Amino acid sequence: MAGSDEVNRNECKTAVPLNTWVLISNFKVKYHMLRRPDGTFDRYLAEYLDKRVPPNARPVEGVSSFDHVIDQSVGLEVRIYRAAAAAAAGNGGEAGAEGAAAVTLPILEFLTGAPAAEPFPVIIFFHGGSFVHSSSSTTIYDNLCRRFVKLSKGVVVSINYRRAPDHRYPCAYDDGWTALQWVLSQPCLRSGEDAQARVFLSGDSSGGNIAHHVAVRAADEGVKICGNILLNAMFGGNERTESERRLDGKYFVTLQDRDWYWKAYLPEDADRDHPACNPFGPNGRRLRDLPFTKSLIIVSGLDLTCDRQLAYAEGLREDGHHVKVVHCEKATVGFYLLPNTDHYHEVMEEIADFLQDSLF
Repeated sequence: MAGSDEVNRNECKTAVPLNTWVLISNFKVKYHMLRRPDGTFDRYLAEYLDKRVPPNARPVEGVSSFDHVIDQSVGLEVRIYRAAAAAAAGNGGEAGAEGAAAVTLPILEFLTGAPAAEPFPVIIFFHGGSFVHSSSSTTIYDNLCRRFVKLSKGVVVSINYRRAPDHRYPCAYDDGWTALQWVLSQPCLRSGEDAQARVFLSGDSSGGNIAHHVAVRAADEGVKICGNILLNAMFGGNERTESERRLDGKYFVTLQDRDWYWKAYLPEDADRDHPACNPFGPNGRRLRDLPFTKSLIIVSGLDLTCDRQLAYAEGLREDGHHVKVVHCEKATVGFYLLPNTDHYHEVMEEIADFLQDSLF
């Protein structure tokens, strides 16, 4: 059971930098306002409160971005990030008298471009928010995707997937699969002598869950993925784990919160042992016979679902798949969103190494 709110807040403040505590506490307050006891969600207020940034054709710190609709039937949009050309990055992206045309033309050229000779990674990123909150333009995820561009020296495609409870299971997974198929079909995202897309799947929280399920479908369909990068991936189950009981309410997240989100996303007659929530649980599926991709799994030791993430990694190992776990024992949820801890820098180095080592 969670302790008193005052005790939990004080304990949390000693474990995280103040700016991280303020950031995530603000999210928690907003999220509590938006969830209703009857399982509905105030989407209009959520859109108003979500702090977002527009795409930038003019490079900012060497990275430019643009939004693009890839499936008109469901309004599925992606935000594409890429490193700016050296000349543009060198002068801050200023285009002089040519104005918008000078910065728009490279985007058009990029989308219609040919495969590159030098291999580069394409990271398909699924934002977090427990299947309900945030978007590809939410500021914290825009910042994270920019860091991934710098780490990878490649392209990041951030997916604005449909969210619950308006769009339940399997909409987010379907959107993830659509995005993967779109990336694979784009010549501009192919590279190397074989002109193939070198795709990594990544996400945090619910985004990590989506990345797993899209990777399983890719293995089923014979689509090669370079690797999965999961940050505090959101998994669950009916039976409570030791970390769920011990950390309930202590570091930003409560079991009551998690249960609400699962109820909002899963089919209405499902419980938390549904395979979407508990992939290796009693109703789940083992992956022994699948060519499942290698995984880098980032686990925060103060996330109440850390036991589930570690069990997920062990399940992959038992099924014969390559897994590296980075267990940050003193980190809380969202520690990778701000560069203010040793854990943050350790994880970014691990991600950079994984991308380099796994690029085929």
